[in-house]
Amino acid sequence: MSSISIGSGGKKLPLVGFGLWRIDNDSCGDAVYNAIKAGYRMFDGACDYGNEAGAGEGITRAIKDGLVKREDLFIVSKLWNTYHEAHRVQEIAQKQLADWQVDYFDLYLIHFPIALKYVEPSVRYPPGWFYEDSRVETSNASIQETWQAMEKLVDQGSAKNIGVSNFSGSLLMDLLRYARIQPAALQIELHPYLAQDHLVQFAQKNGLAVMAFSSFGGVSYPQLEGTDAGKVLSLLEHPEIVSIAQRVQKTPSQVLLRWATQRDIVVIPRSTNLERMGLNLTSTGFDLEESDIKKISSLDIGLRFNDPMQFLGQFPIYY
Repeated sequence: MSSISIGSGGKKLPLVGFGLWRIDNDSCGDAVYNAIKAGYRMFDGACDYGNEAGAGEGITRAIKDGLVKREDLFIVSKLWNTYHEAHRVQEIAQKQLADWQVDYFDLYLIHFPIALKYVEPSVRYPPGWFYEDSRVETSNASIQETWQAMEKLVDQGSAKNIGVSNFSGSLLMDLLRYARIQPAALQIELHPYLAQDHLVQFAQKNGLAVMAFSSFGGVSYPQLEGTDAGKVLSLLEHPEIVSIAQRVQKTPSQVLLRWATQRDIVVIPRSTNLERMGLNLTSTGFDLEESDIKKISSLDIGLRFNDPMQFLGQFPIYY
């Protein structure tokens, strides 16, 4: 399986992982178990997805059945916005580890550079964006405070690597100036409509593995209010992508994934369909021509689907 090295320990991060966003908790165990059977070894989860207990059940079952050992897996999770205060970080990380039924995360990310008011897990979990009565309330925790608490997770062995998600270049630059433990990864929305070339170059130059979510563009977003997903042609149907796919005798989805992985950008597609699972996982088994890479990159129109300014009307974190 194609992979890249991550962090100071040099552990291998598979270039193709399995994304858990928008999988119901009740079906997540089977999805993870089947993905492991199909050959996936990296799983990308988060508190906010509401399915970590299901994912943990799937992993535990796969280990019990002898499909894998814990050390064969690369498990990613994320710190949600309501737990950014330093004294909240370890507490919620331990809850998440218990849900996954593991002793450590291979990579633990700050999900958004946005600190929200604390919501007690016994009141609502996952807490989402809203505090009460559809109100969004912020907290005063700084990114530096949160990062220093994340570093303690590494010190105590709860996380092997730590990183960030949805950070802009300027926020990343600031983090690099005070981090005692350097961020190992940056996860961002990345697809041909939002290529983010400069941010990718900056992150990779500074030793961060880049992970892309929403590799197929707006496919997962039409049902979400406040996005532009329904206003553009699906990347899976775009003539340029379809033409390249026909020439290399691959599917459009495989071409979109390879456009990223051929540049050492990790992808985390989600599918519970066994055939598509296999197609996604084997998308590193061919190479695109450099002209193909450039042609696909030229589709960039700066279109972001996961933008708090659109679905909340605030937090312009990307500008």
